[in-house]
Amino acid sequence: MNQHLHLITLGVEDFKKSRKFYTEILGWKASSASQDDVAFFQAGGVVLAIYPREKLAEDALTSPEGSGFAGITLAYNARSEAEVDEIIRDLKSKGVKIVKEPQKVFWGGYSSYFADPDDYHWEVAYNPFFAFDESGNLKLD
Repeated sequence: MNQHLHLITLGVEDFKKSRKFYTEILGWKASSASQDDVAFFQAGGVVLAIYPREKLAEDALTSPEGSGFAGITLAYNARSEAEVDEIIRDLKSKGVKIVKEPQKVFWGGYSSYFADPDDYHWEVAYNPFFAFDESGNLKLD
């Protein structure tokens, strides 16, 4: 298998509420490939999708039951500590749940976490050890 990640799909409880969060709160634009019960967002070189949790579980032949921390976080890497602070201030002003306030972290960076309507945790981080390419994607090597 090639070392690529193309699509991340989040199973959501309330599709309309989640779509509104991603489009109106985060300001992301849904792709024209989106439909009545699935939305796709181009997120750099990866696509983020939201889809009803029960339908996603049905597709995967698994149970939709589960609660608490899902053991996964999603991340946005900022270009500075000030950008992290600005994003979190904006999200707070829109009533978004902030899980962790912006702060210096053990690995040498600066980060914060917020939660989407289904409590998926998003990290907003500045990592001084990561560079961006000309398209704004992380460049590790």
